[in-house]
Amino acid sequence: MLEDRTTTTAAPSDTAWPAAYPQGYAVVDVETTGLARDDRIISAAVYRLDARGEVEDHWYTLVNPQRDPGPVWIHGLTSDVLRGAPLFPDVAEEFAARLDGRVLVAHNAVFDWQMIAREYARAKREAPVRQRLCTIALSKELGLPLPNHKLESLAAHFGVVQERAHHALDDARVLAEAFRPSLLAAAAGKVRLPLHECRPLTEFSDRPVARIGQQAGYGGYRPTSWRPSRKRPACPHPNPGRYEEGKRLKQGMRVAFSGDTSVERDLLEDRATDAGLHVATSLSRLTSLLVTNDPESGTSKVVKARQFGTPVVDEAAFGQLLADVEPADG
Repeated sequence: MLEDRTTTTAAPSDTAWPAAYPQGYAVVDVETTGLARDDRIISAAVYRLDARGEVEDHWYTLVNPQRDPGPVWIHGLTSDVLRGAPLFPDVAEEFAARLDGRVLVAHNAVFDWQMIAREYARAKREAPVRQRLCTIALSKELGLPLPNHKLESLAAHFGVVQERAHHALDDARVLAEAFRPSLLAAAAGKVRLPLHECRPLTEFSDRPVARIGQQAGYGGYRPTSWRPSRKRPACPHPNPGRYEEGKRLKQGMRVAFSGDTSVERDLLEDRATDAGLHVATSLSRLTSLLVTNDPESGTSKVVKARQFGTPVVDEAAFGQLLADVEPADG
């Protein structure tokens, strides 16, 4: 539970509360069989909050993924535990009812949203979510003095005690308790909430992509072919130039990706966009950074990066850089 602190932000009055803020939130956490695009949800939790962040109710379910549960050492859910759980189509309606009309809130929200969207696409349904809010992005907007952007750091900042890390219900509770003071601080400071559009998938296929030498994700399953129906918004920040080794990424930098990645490409691109970077589909002299796990490959982007002297980092290094992106000037 939240501890009493003298620095707690007082709730703004009705007249001071930003009129543009959403009317309700669904704080969500899902545990999954892995990180690839064909991985499955194995548990889900939702805390419904009102417009001021007060808890209305909560809900939790296990989900039978009909496959290997993946990293049991992380989430603790074995095949025996999940065997009698409902399939996702069996819980889809109730899950949707708890999301309907609310902003989806999650820690690294693009991941939770895409896992949810894919499950609904498999079930030939559509999740009733139109906007998401990432608490990592919100903590950056608020300038919270966090050592990193892990959920445990956000929880510690607000005095929230975590009881069972990587358990969907407890993670959702912790996030709900940390989100409320964040929301109050944002309202008091008239901070514009970092809301992003959620568009459902228009197609989904469980057929694996057959690529020689392609590495599988958690559980040994390969990515599948799916495409979200969306167009990325233009980056609002000017390009500050090339990335320099040992320094931070800066909002507005143009980032290109090449080759296979352990985390699905769309997820990496969304993380970059949420951080304020410009995701480039091609590589030019203006590109700030190329992300690739195979810098010796002969792809056109890698070849051009060599020609132009574009800095190159691998996926793991890029993930670390994303945790601390420097704000744009002005």
